[in-house]
Formats: sequence, C-alpha cells, structure tokens
Amino acid sequence: MGHTRRVIPFTRIGRGDVSRVGGKNASLGELTVQLASVGVNVPPGFATTAAAYEELLDGHELRTRIQEQLDRFHDGVALEDVGAGIRSMIMAEPLPEALRDEITAAYAELGQELGRTDLDVAVRSSATAEDLPEASFAGQQETYLNVRGTEQLLQAVHRCFASLYTDRAIDYRERMGFDHLRVALSVGVQVMVRSDLAGAGVIFTLDPESGFPEVVVVSAAWGLGETVVSGQTDPDEYTVFKPSLKDPALDPVIDVRVGAKRLKAVYAEQGLTETVDATAEERGRRVLTGAEVRQLAEWAVAVEEHYGCPMDLEWAKDGITGGLAIVQARPETVQSRRRPTTLRRCRLTGLPGNSLTEGIAVGEAIGAGAVCRLEAPVDLDRFPTGAVLVTSVTDPDWEPVMKRAAAIVTDHGGRTSHAAIVSRELGVPAVVGTGNATGVLQNGTAVTVSCTEGSRGKVYAGLLSYEETETDLAALPVTRTRVMLNLADPSAAFRWWRLPADGVGLARLEFIVAHQVKVHPMALLHPDRLDAADRCAVDQLTEGYLDRTRYFTDRLAYGIARIAASRWPDPVIVRTSDFKTNEYAKLLGGRPFEPVEANPMIGWRGASRYYSDGYREGFALECRALRRVRDEMGLTNVIIMIPFCRTLQEADKVLDVMALEGLRRGENGLKVYVMAEIPANILLAQDFAERFDGFSIGSNDLTQLTLGVDRDSEALADVFDENDPAVTSLIRILLPRVQVLGRPVGLCGQRPSNDPAYAAFLVRAGIDSISVAPDSFAAVKEHVAEAEASRYGEDRMVPVGIRTAQAEPPPAA
Repeated sequence: MGHTRRVIPFTRIGRGDVSRVGGKNASLGELTVQLASVGVNVPPGFATTAAAYEELLDGHELRTRIQEQLDRFHDGVALEDVGAGIRSMIMAEPLPEALRDEITAAYAELGQELGRTDLDVAVRSSATAEDLPEASFAGQQETYLNVRGTEQLLQAVHRCFASLYTDRAIDYRERMGFDHLRVALSVGVQVMVRSDLAGAGVIFTLDPESGFPEVVVVSAAWGLGETVVSGQTDPDEYTVFKPSLKDPALDPVIDVRVGAKRLKAVYAEQGLTETVDATAEERGRRVLTGAEVRQLAEWAVAVEEHYGCPMDLEWAKDGITGGLAIVQARPETVQSRRRPTTLRRCRLTGLPGNSLTEGIAVGEAIGAGAVCRLEAPVDLDRFPTGAVLVTSVTDPDWEPVMKRAAAIVTDHGGRTSHAAIVSRELGVPAVVGTGNATGVLQNGTAVTVSCTEGSRGKVYAGLLSYEETETDLAALPVTRTRVMLNLADPSAAFRWWRLPADGVGLARLEFIVAHQVKVHPMALLHPDRLDAADRCAVDQLTEGYLDRTRYFTDRLAYGIARIAASRWPDPVIVRTSDFKTNEYAKLLGGRPFEPVEANPMIGWRGASRYYSDGYREGFALECRALRRVRDEMGLTNVIIMIPFCRTLQEADKVLDVMALEGLRRGENGLKVYVMAEIPANILLAQDFAERFDGFSIGSNDLTQLTLGVDRDSEALADVFDENDPAVTSLIRILLPRVQVLGRPVGLCGQRPSNDPAYAAFLVRAGIDSISVAPDSFAAVKEHVAEAEASRYGEDRMVPVGIRTAQAEPPPAA
C-alpha cells in the first residue's frame, strides 16, 4: 500500500506522527513497526490523515460555520444544540472525491493482501490531540466495528469525522483548554479480530486503582471489547506480577477474579454489532488461559518499556484462529500524573451503619450528596452540581454530567469500565457494578459514597462527616529500627505501596480465609460430614471447581500473593491460621470439625492444630497455598510464622509437617519465624531459636498469659496493660538471648501505634522491627526517630509532614 497525502498504511506511521494521524493511529503504527520484533501482534490497517480532514473543512466555508456555532455555545446556547448543528453540517458536506478514491483503493489493497473481499474492518476515530500523557481523549469520538464493503466504510469514516463534535468531545476540549479548530481527526481502518467468537478486553500496566507499578492487570469478557470498555458487563480480571514474568518457569498470575460476564457484543446479521446474553456456561468460565494471560502481559510490558510510561491497551482474541492481538495502546493518564511522594487518605469519622449497596471501589475518596437517578444523559440544568449520579451504566455521552457529580454509582461495570476510567480522571469517587443501585437508591435521598474501605465501595444513608489526610512521604524520617506494616486485607494491599515501609511484619492468614475463602478447609475435604444446607452452600461457593480443595488453595494463594507482591522484595511475614475454635466454627461448614471449649483463647489454637488429626489435612492446604506462592509464583520474600507454639516438641512436630508438605526451612531461602506470645517462648528462647529464624512478639497474648488476664474481659480491662513491668521485663529478657544468635525480633501489636512512650521503650530495648497498621505508619515512624535520636544521640531527621482537614458533609440538597 503506497503512501499518499490522504491515506497512510500503519507500516509507515510512528509515534511522532500524532499531528498527522492522531494519537491512536500513531500508536498503532508505532506498535506495528517497532514491536513486531518482540512478537506483539497488531492487525494491519491504514489511517486517513489530518490533511484529509482539513480538506473536508475547506469545502463550502465549513470551518467558518463551525466557528459560528462554537461562538453560540460560548454565548450560552445549549451544548446539545450546538453539537447537533455542527455534526449535521459535517455530514451534509460530501467527502472529497480524492479522499473517497484513496480510501477505496487502500481498502481493496488490504483485502487483496489477506485474500478476502468485503473485508470486515474496525473504523476508529483518532484526534490529533488525543492519547497524550497529559490528556486522555479515549472514547470521545466514535468507533464502528464489523464494517463491510466500500460504501459502509466511507459512511463510517464520514460519521467519525462528524464525531469530533459530539457533545462529550466539545465539553472535554473546553475543560482541557484545547482550541476546537486546531484539533483535527484521523480515521483508522483496521482488520477486525473475530473476538465476537472469543473474547476481548483491556490491559493496564499498573494497578489502575492505586498506581502500584509492579503488576499488569488484564480484564476480559466474551465477545467484542466494547462491553468491557463501556461497563455493560462485569469482566474477569487477572493480575500479573511483573518480576515473576521474567522467569518462564514461574506462574506470574497472582490473582484471578471471575466476573459475571452476563452480556457480550457480537456481529449483527445486517452488519455492525449487537449485544446479546452470554450463556450460563460462559458466565462461569474464564475467558483466558494462564498462557494467554502471560502472553498479553508480556506484550504489555514490552509496550510499556518501549514507550517509557505506564500504558492502557485494548486486546482481542480471534475465535477462528485462536490468535491474540493488541488493537489499541495509549499512555495511562491518571495514576501516572499523581505525585509519588504524597499519600492522600480519606476516613469516615461519622458512624456509617449498614451500607445500602456495595460494588467495586474506584478511587480512594469519599463523596456525599443527594441521589440523582438517571436512565440517560440529560440537560445539565437537570443534574444539580454536587449530586450523586446513580445509573445503570455510563458511556462517553455521560461525561458532562459526571464531572458535576460528588460521586457516581452504577449497576454494571468493572475496574476498566467507562465509568471507572472517567471517575479516576475526574477524581470523583465511584462505586461500580453494584447490581442493584438503581433499585435501592431513591431520588433525593442523602447518601455518602465511600471508596476508602478496601476493594469494596459502599453507599451509606445520610451525609456523614469524614477526614482527609495528606502525608508528604519525602519528609518521613529515616530510622535504624525497621517500621513494617500489619496487613490483613489483600484487596487493600496495593493502596499502601507508596509507604516507605520495610516490609510486612504481620499478614494474617485467617483474615484471608474468613473474607476471601469463606469456608472451613475440613468441610472441603469431608463434605459428607456437612448437613444439607451447608453442603449446598459449599457447592455454590466452589462452583466450577472439580477439586474443591483447589478452590481453597487458589483463593488463599491469591490473597497471600497480593500482599507479598505489594512489598516485593522486602520481607512479608505471613502468620499461619490463628483462629480460635469458636471462630473456626463460624466458618461455612465449620461446626462439625470444632469442639466446644470453655476458654478457646487458651485452647486448641495455633501450632497445636497443625499436627493433630483434627486439622492436619487443613494445615496441609495452607502449606500448599504458601508453597505455591513461594515456589510457583516466585514470591520468595514470604516468611512463614507459626503462632501460639507452646513447647519445643510442638515446634518440632510442626516443622516436620511443613517439611512433608514441601516447606522445608532453608530450602529456596525459606525462613520460618515463631510468635513470642507465651512466657515459655521467652524462658526457652535459645532452644526456640535453634528451630526458628526469627521472633515476633504478640503483645496482646503475651500480656494475657503473663498477667493471667483474659484479653477480652471488660471487667479486667483496667488490669490488662502491655506496659506492665512483668511484660516489659520478658521483652527485655528475650531480645539479647536470641539476637546474639542472629535471630531478629519484632513486635506486631497495636500498642506502639497508640502510645509513643511504648515505641520509645521498644527502641531503647533494642527491638529490630515494629509492625503497625498502615494508618499509623507515619506517626510511629516519627516516634521511633525521636526515640532513636535520644538513644543514639543523633540529630533528628526532618519531621513527617502530615496535614489533616475535617471534611464536613455538604448540606442536604
């Protein structure tokens, strides 16, 4: 295909051609020319030039007439009227004959190259100011899929030209400060990938919610990709860990979430596309295999490395050939613009009560206002500024309304849907994919939308007060004592990646079991012991798994892996399950496997379970998940910690069981720690140090067992004190006994977060690390620095910069 003034093949285009063919087409050309050598597959095609568009505007004073319409808009005429007028004028102006001829010739040549007539193509708009690092015009103009034949192609090109003046595009350029008539439009014509017979989706080369840069996130649904981008369907989501991607022997997929995928876009009988229901079998099945996810992630990383910035890509799988392809690529424009040294957090200060609805949290903020429930975009004067937009699904036509909203709530959509992408860009909190928001949230009702409680966003009744905190991470002091994090919720782990912590001092495995696995492991191994109701519930929970134990190890491994990846390569100490029997019994199917104990706090818990007949098989599943994370996913920064280990004999038994399950201390760098929470652990510290690589003080249990006080007793709350001399004496005894043997000691209790004096005591005693909740990290870092300056006589580092503002709820609308 030759190069003409009006049409250029992708093979003759590069990233420097934005002014000629727009950002989208320039990127497709760059991928075609530069990344084929590393195997990135881009369907062939061609682009019309900006000059061709300008030639159209030169006809019959069209440019002047467009400017007159824009002047009317600035004089107060409604956006809808101005946009419709400009689009009508462009469609009424015939395409120049030379352009028609060159498009026709290029289309015929493309068909000849592939040996096909009436080739089906995708026709996409590409504005000359779009897909820049500082501005994303994604979705502002039109795209047409399954376009066949010359006349349908020419009509689609003409409609793309007119779509430069959709209402949403005019509004966006006004907001971004672009001169409308200085933005031209190129049209990309690309061979269709038959993903209507397979699947398609979106790829981000960072976590789109937190900006965590060490993962690739792939979304996938059945059919053409438009249902994923628009948010009409809830896609599968695969998280890939970049460092493990470098080793072909490792499995880099560290999380899989199977979406509902209720709808899919397919070819329509009369051309173009239609949306239909997915089958029940498709809804429960993953769209991509592990090998396909890996291939897409490898391509995405190659694209990111070539461009030198985080990327947002679209991919498709051909249902006829089985081949994968990248069909779009643009710089990611939200997280990449955030200052990496500033951490902003929001926290509800009002009591929320039960949520009205929940979905996927987008952003990390809180918004409040009166519900404005809409079925379609409306005139702006019908949507009050500061209202909470509630709708089924959004597309680019909604954007003028969305930018006025205090928060957005949708029935459908995933983290890469239109509503999610635009909400992040606008900085508006959103909860997407609730399934029922339009049914349960009534017009005019005051609500608070919170996206600060992990991966699940929640909508609460009433206008609740909240607090906004901004931390300047660059001003945090440097300390000798390692300050680490306590993390429990894997879905929130990536939110804290910017904190300069020294790793994770405590990851609670039982939290993952309770909130992500949700079933007692022994119930999966012995379903015959369950009653009919529990057996039915287990069947529903593990649907799609022929081996129910694989469900347990999958969910557990994915949870551990997300936490471990968030701090790579720093150490992440994962404590094996420390449920008490009454807590285990509350898990689905747990009652038949747990005894009723008078005092579960000092009963059958921790290490005593792992080698016993009543739980040995369940502990084997925990070991299997941990081994998978370390040996198969490559997250060797995971350290295993054994809780509530009463005796040396018990320690030996647990280590023997672990070795039989493939977790042998020292192999593949495996370290095994023990909790120091029983006086016996300290009295026999040197003996325990022979069996374990480190210690973590559990101050709550150590206080309970030293003072003989039930830590949950309200009547004895005034007696329970981690700062009691008996407790602090045991800590002072432990540290030198094991540190001289090269065994580090940390503390993972809450007391240092609440009590600067206790943090100072630990520093004076020579603690190696203190592990705290993320919200307390900055303050504890400051307390530790002050204590170290006092102990070592060093100058204090620059104090941490924290600013806190109380955000009162807006008045009811």
